[in-house]
Amino acid sequence: MNEPEVDLVYDAGPTGCGELIMNLFLTMKKMDSGQIIEVRSYDIGAREDLPAWCRLQKHALLRREDDGKVSHYYIQKG
Repeated sequence: MNEPEVDLVYDAGPTGCGELIMNLFLTMKKMDSGQIIEVRSYDIGAREDLPAWCRLQKHALLRREDDGKVSHYYIQKG
């Protein structure tokens, strides 16, 4: 499957989910509606937290891809 065309890449590294969500919130605040961000995370907790956060914030989680210890999340800003 091809990766969506992203407008911004955010590499969260091993950042824990509380800090990841706050940084992602601030980053996406600067984006326009409809733009896509790729979030790269090494935190296994993000697998549950990011989809829930997207639903609460009205963003679309287009998909998640796991590549070893790294998860890639493609999120379209609502």
